[in-house]
Amino acid sequence: MPTPPDTLTLYGETFQSRLMLGTSRYPSPQVLLNAIARAQPAMLTASLRRQTASPEASQTFWNLLRDAQAPVLPNTAGCHSIQEALTTAEMAREVFETPWIKLELIGDDYTLQPDTLNLPEAASRLIKAGFKVLPYCTEDLVLCQRLVDVGCQAVMPWAAPIGTGKGPVNPHALRTLRERLDVPLIVDAGLGLPSHACQVMEWGFDAVLLNTAVALAQDPVRMAGAFADAVQAGRAAFVSGAMQAQESAQPSTPVLGTPFWHQA
Repeated sequence: MPTPPDTLTLYGETFQSRLMLGTSRYPSPQVLLNAIARAQPAMLTASLRRQTASPEASQTFWNLLRDAQAPVLPNTAGCHSIQEALTTAEMAREVFETPWIKLELIGDDYTLQPDTLNLPEAASRLIKAGFKVLPYCTEDLVLCQRLVDVGCQAVMPWAAPIGTGKGPVNPHALRTLRERLDVPLIVDAGLGLPSHACQVMEWGFDAVLLNTAVALAQDPVRMAGAFADAVQAGRAAFVSGAMQAQESAQPSTPVLGTPFWHQA
């Protein structure tokens, strides 16, 4: 029998891809559409605030997202309070006609670090309001566990601060998260290279979300493809069971039973 597809399941919904793609800062709408076509992402993130700044621009962008034919994941980017995030989420549900929401609650404008003290409360209230919440957070184990406790069926820890492209700056914390939490974990923010995405997927993370690393590349379409391929490679390596690192050299060819010649 053929092997069943390795799909991503979030809140009971199945997605064929383990890559999510942001939609901001691309050089043109056509480049964005081409990048989406190449990467075939599971979902596209979109900021309600950016889209509602100009009604005409918002309608144009919404039409573009419809043309892309990919599920939209609205986010609460730019929100600094629980009430602000709740209001933005309600508006996004009406505008984008979806219960999905990427919860962003910013606690520091310089690092864009999430408000870790109020994030669980905001997530809890959104879940009670019927949202499928994907919270953007740090790699802190206690915070992520608390988000799961209030009802989040997936968590989105960062690899590094948004837009830095540093890759996983705290591998130990990220790998501890993967070992301790049973829900899907999506690495969101801080990935700059396809190798970064491959690495976290090799660790067992379920998906990655990208924007800056693709949008600001010299060739965003090719970079979108590189990340898509890297995510698939990392996932395949994890599922297949990668070898463990050894402290000393190990022969790839067994020496037991092989002939030896002695020359006088």
